[in-house]
Amino acid sequence: MTPLVVVVKGFPRVSETFIAQELAALERRGVRLTIVSLRRPYDALTHPVHGEIRAGVLYLPEYLRDAPARVVRGHWRAWRRAPGRYAASLGRFLRDVLRDPTPNRGRRFGQAGVLAAELPSGARLLHAHFLHTPASVTRYAAAMVGLPYSLSAHAKDVWTSRPWELREKLRGARFSVTCTAETRDHLRRLAPEAVVELVYHGLDRRLFAPPGGAGSSRDGTDPRDPVRLLAVGRYHPKKGLDVVLEALARVSGHVALTVVGYGAEGARLRALAERLRVAGRVTWTGALDQPGVLACYRASDLFVLAPRVAPDGDRDGLPNVVVEALSQGLPVVATRVAALHEAVEDGVNGRLVPPEDPAALAAARGGR
Repeated sequence: MTPLVVVVKGFPRVSETFIAQELAALERRGVRLTIVSLRRPYDALTHPVHGEIRAGVLYLPEYLRDAPARVVRGHWRAWRRAPGRYAASLGRFLRDVLRDPTPNRGRRFGQAGVLAAELPSGARLLHAHFLHTPASVTRYAAAMVGLPYSLSAHAKDVWTSRPWELREKLRGARFSVTCTAETRDHLRRLAPEAVVELVYHGLDRRLFAPPGGAGSSRDGTDPRDPVRLLAVGRYHPKKGLDVVLEALARVSGHVALTVVGYGAEGARLRALAERLRVAGRVTWTGALDQPGVLACYRASDLFVLAPRVAPDGDRDGLPNVVVEALSQGLPVVATRVAALHEAVEDGVNGRLVPPEDPAALAAARGGR
């Protein structure tokens, strides 16, 4: 029997340690669960926490054309089991597709039929991480099988989704949780009658125990032992790693930067470092597992990140790497964007500067 079914976009994913940690913690507390993934994993790297999770993973067909027989069979079984419920879910889908006539909308309903037909026995609740695609599949499937659903909201899914769709998903959910006060307040304004609570992402204290020893005495005067800056994040425009490189070019003294991450923007960022003549001061590690990132926190003097709001509204909420850095006693210099102020108290455990301002970021490093 699997009382809890958790729907995610992909599993495992190297950038979503917060989901893996939550699943592992639920299992340690005796919760039996099944993970439903809308796509198969594409990351070569996993974290130790992924190895702790014992739940089975049900992979839905990412593209309906890849498994047409499974999709048709799933919808047929879902209809045969509960024609009235299936019709209600279909009606919900048709209302949605009139407002959003995209192929992706049809794919979500197609996956929902497979999930409804292959749902583990004994399921009592469907829970979706992210309010966009996973929540759509979950909402349609829950209607087909007559089960309640709940939601976890994060960042991109909140700020790039249509308000009407967010409102209807929130209203239909038994409850929703989100990881910053900013997104909680935004969602409560959208759907005042919905139950939306704040639950910050936690850290596994077994891994992120406070470090011992005194802090660094590096001051940038010794070329053999430069001040060590650290940035961790996907190579994505909203992370603002280009601003970090531009700030590095403005910093005097002996300073080195380590960048942990991966993504499509990697070549562009390396080319920018060359143009700014800081390439010799930057180390690109690629993706690392959590113990590897932890070692970087403990070897560094300052964590720096310059998130921004993308033109389509996409933004970070409260990057988990910021919380991880603070847990290791590492001061943080970041831009005052989204919910960064909920963890970084300017002048206390770090500095917050305006976005898109490399000069201010460089000056904040000097005032650490």
